Amino acid sequence: MKKIVMVASLAIALSACGSSEKKSGGDSMDNPFLSEYTTPYGVPPFDKIKLEHYKPAFLLGMDEQVKEVDAIIKQTEAPTFENTIAALDRSGELLMKVRTVFYGQNSANTNDDLQALSREMSPLFSKHSDDINLNSELFSRVKAVYENRDNLNLDKEQAKLLEETYKGFVRGGANLSPEKQETLRDLNRKIAMLQLTFGQNMLKETNAFQLVIDKEEDLSGLTDAQIANAAQAAAKAGMEGKWLFTLHNPSIMPFLQNSAKRELREKIFNGYIMRGNNANDNDNKEVVKQLVTLRLEKAKLMGYDDFASFVLEERMAKNEKNVYSLLDELWTPALNKAEEELADIRAEIKKEGNDFTPQGWDWRYYFEKAKKAKFDLDESQIRPYLKLENVYEGAFYVANKLYGITFTPVHNVPVPHPEAIAFECKDKDGTHLGLLYMDFFPRPGKNGGAWCGGYRSQTYKDGKRVAPIVTIVCNFTPPAAGEPALLSDDEANTLFHEFGHALHSLFRDVHYYGIASVPRDFVELPSQIMEHWVFEPEVLKVYARHYQTGEVIPAELIEKLDKSGKYGQGFATTEYLAASFLDMDYHVLKDLPSNQETLNFNVVNFEAKTLAKRGLLSQIPPRYRSTYFSHTMGGGYTAGYYSYIWSEVLDSDAYEAFKETGDIFNQEMAAKFRKYVLTPGGIDDAMTMYTNFRGKEPGTEPLLKNRGLK
Repeated sequence: MKKIVMVASLAIALSACGSSEKKSGGDSMDNPFLSEYTTPYGVPPFDKIKLEHYKPAFLLGMDEQVKEVDAIIKQTEAPTFENTIAALDRSGELLMKVRTVFYGQNSANTNDDLQALSREMSPLFSKHSDDINLNSELFSRVKAVYENRDNLNLDKEQAKLLEETYKGFVRGGANLSPEKQETLRDLNRKIAMLQLTFGQNMLKETNAFQLVIDKEEDLSGLTDAQIANAAQAAAKAGMEGKWLFTLHNPSIMPFLQNSAKRELREKIFNGYIMRGNNANDNDNKEVVKQLVTLRLEKAKLMGYDDFASFVLEERMAKNEKNVYSLLDELWTPALNKAEEELADIRAEIKKEGNDFTPQGWDWRYYFEKAKKAKFDLDESQIRPYLKLENVYEGAFYVANKLYGITFTPVHNVPVPHPEAIAFECKDKDGTHLGLLYMDFFPRPGKNGGAWCGGYRSQTYKDGKRVAPIVTIVCNFTPPAAGEPALLSDDEANTLFHEFGHALHSLFRDVHYYGIASVPRDFVELPSQIMEHWVFEPEVLKVYARHYQTGEVIPAELIEKLDKSGKYGQGFATTEYLAASFLDMDYHVLKDLPSNQETLNFNVVNFEAKTLAKRGLLSQIPPRYRSTYFSHTMGGGYTAGYYSYIWSEVLDSDAYEAFKETGDIFNQEMAAKFRKYVLTPGGIDDAMTMYTNFRGKEPGTEPLLKNRGLK
């Protein structure tokens, strides 16, 4: 049922996008969704898809799925795996075909019209999902197959699909009374709309802030490249002769690292951490309050103590105790490291003859100075060796060394945006594995951060493998005029991370949509393990070449990178853990507040209390504050932001397996990782998949070592 119940989240981009037969109707000749794609590799014809095509295709797609479900119910044959479970898994092909394009574009290339349409369609999608999940006749057939499962001689995939389908109905409310089902419908509709509103508000808040500099002396400390980029951004915004800085990461983070103007650092820092908390039309405090309350009400309705319990039942962690246990284990050593780093920052402030107390807007600036003092290294030394094209070729090189696969540029396909580029991925025997899009730079219509999605999931149709169409979307530092794009070490790490997700999608080999997904706290394993190769010396020597001279990155610079690699983990780990605690604390609330208490629930105070009771340094805000915490409030990682560190336990231990062989490109180990982790989708239990690869369950020692916390 996972394919059916997904509504408005980035996860939809990973869903199936099959092709549909040509339909009759007045719009069929003009609407690209209503006929077979005739493009190379069967990619969506992005150049022909217009705003007016979406809604009719959505409505027709929902209508078709209703008819497909109705046909399952009305057949006279007794329920079987094929005529009920597999048929349900195949239903909704057109709807998913449209959704993958719409939500991909609404995330990476949105505008007011797309956002308005997403708000219009949200309650319709919620109703459509609930109409299927709460269809008693359909559930009775699914239940009949499930109860007869021991007599069906199902293979492993079929058995798992049956289990997931039945469980999906139960978790979707099929066992509730009719009255409670109506309540659930209302809750689902409201939650979906609030999650959508949260994301739209955050994008507006991010785009609304501008730091405009019109005095050259206010550029003190900034690099030539930063200044050139800011001038280019200002000119594009109609402010020729000025310099523009925004809240997009490639703009704000280097500014906080390098600007010598403390008052300007404070201004942009506060603009960043106050997003969604400005008492304007885009304020998210009320949205957060309502989401937390409605999610708890849904959990209670479904028979759970809190929303985290409802969510974690389906995760590796299983319960909140296990989540908090891991977070608590890491918190104290991380906080101790952060305090050591703060001492270094205070020392750098004193070196300058100042005696002020460092604030959040001072951390990155003085940390960079401390890092340079300790290791004689700063970001400006590294960027020239991290030309964008070289970095993704480095990722391709690692994949080739591990798995034998290749990536070849493709120029004859429609692309999701003019800035996107495409590559064909082939397996080591030359067979087509899938298509990969990459879209690197920020723009007003693109959500912040980085993600991996897709325009078609891998599946089988008529016995033949349907290859996936995968997309990597980032917000990297754009190139200055006439210059190539040069990445920071963090951006290079992000590219390898998202590429790991892409490999997971490209290698997946399952026959049913309903078992394609893995638990949220396992899904980061394939991405995070790729980060381990980014700065390995033998990998750097392949791709890290100076963009002007072609010189391979010097050995002494690699050594500095290695020595400084764990410096800063106090800040990085505590800001991450703080956000993870915040996410969990919201969703382990177990008592529904009265109406009056709900009205008085203060999001800012709740956040402050959560952080204060754990002793978070005042200079370190959580990586995401409540009002711009899209991972949890926008859906997707609700009661699940801990997943990154949970998966890091796995990826650190998994990479140790490669190192133990003495060869980080060990072919036998790579083949096992592909077979047991990247290929099976969700056919096996997540820990079973891991132990099949590793031979044992993971411990936290490799993670603590990698982060320098032990």
